Amino acid sequence: MYRLLRKTSQFGSRSNAQAIQSRRASHTESCQKAGGALKGGPFCTQILADYGADVIKVEHPDGGDDTRIWRESGEEKFWKSDCTNTSLYFNTINRNKRSISLNLKHEKGRDIAIELAKKADVVVENFIPGKLEKLGLGFEALKKANPSIILASISGYGGSGPYAQRAGYDVIGAAEGGLLHITGEADGPPTKPGVGLMDMCTGLYLHGAILSALFSREKTGLGQHIDTSLFETTVSIMCNVGMSWINLGKEAQRWGTGHPSIVPYEAFRTKDSYLVVGAVNDKQFKNLCTRIGSSELVEDFRFIDNKSRVQNRHELKQILDETFATKTTEDWENIFEGSGMPYGPINSLEKVFSHPQAVARKMVETIKNPASISGDIQVIGMPVKFSHTKPTIREGPPALGQHTEDILVDLGFSAKKVSDLRHEGVV
Repeated sequence: MYRLLRKTSQFGSRSNAQAIQSRRASHTESCQKAGGALKGGPFCTQILADYGADVIKVEHPDGGDDTRIWRESGEEKFWKSDCTNTSLYFNTINRNKRSISLNLKHEKGRDIAIELAKKADVVVENFIPGKLEKLGLGFEALKKANPSIILASISGYGGSGPYAQRAGYDVIGAAEGGLLHITGEADGPPTKPGVGLMDMCTGLYLHGAILSALFSREKTGLGQHIDTSLFETTVSIMCNVGMSWINLGKEAQRWGTGHPSIVPYEAFRTKDSYLVVGAVNDKQFKNLCTRIGSSELVEDFRFIDNKSRVQNRHELKQILDETFATKTTEDWENIFEGSGMPYGPINSLEKVFSHPQAVARKMVETIKNPASISGDIQVIGMPVKFSHTKPTIREGPPALGQHTEDILVDLGFSAKKVSDLRHEGVV
């Protein structure tokens, strides 16, 4: 695939940080705690690695990325007994990367980081703001070494403002940015999404910003500093509920699977599970009523248009609840098949990964991983397909420091010098 990124580097915490470059990309992690986005930086750079960037993951020699040991209960049966420094969590966000172990607290380690940055297009880091400057690796230092460098920073709250120095992980950003306030059942407590949604959304924002900065540099020759955070990303995805507050002063509420301004648009309990149905206009509502055998609802003045349905949502929900409970989810799927109605079951993961659409779109791939007992690992595929260029999942995540010697030799270090650096605890 055409590599949009010629060179990239990322400095981050012991948790995660990364970088990209067409010939080389680097992801740096130190022994310091992350400022936020444990998954955001690595997820961002994994996307770029899938697209063809050469990503070097820079980790502290003592243990490396914390997520290497984040194993679920029972997961040890998947890995070889002597492979204790990896996990499925780590494998989720670190494929297609190389690893160098580097102690950024050591002066020589920082010197090597500068040498990496000289050959990089982008540095991605997730320290608490200001920490990189204290290490002598801030934007001005990197720009002095490489005038066209792009530094991409990801933290809990951003690089400025009264909360800049606060650490913030995914659920913290989701809480303080309002997502947890609007997520959950109407009469229940706030609910966290089942995955690190804000980490991943922030990584998605950042990967797009990096590509934009690279495109800008192609025109101007200038690098720049990109700064984003979990908090700002969460605020940005408040979308319509956020707009209602800042323009109308209307406080949001939790709706479960429902919608504040579209009815019906939610999950209904069937005889054996749940089915989600959405009718966003009158045509779809008529279609829905016809398929469920309740055509009379179309002419009912309470449900004559969406405004009326929103005002009388509780009455309509009661009718639909009773109707959907009479048949199984599969029965309803057969009834709605070919109707043009948006609908779908709430699937277990077993059903998700055996889903004919997931199979057809290659959403599961198998790659080599010498740490697993079988020698292989199945990974989630890429959700974006290209008509010409072809992103690839080439290999699993690297072992800690797996490519240290190769990378240092590429920087001009002799084998003896590399050995000396190991003895000094630099790498």
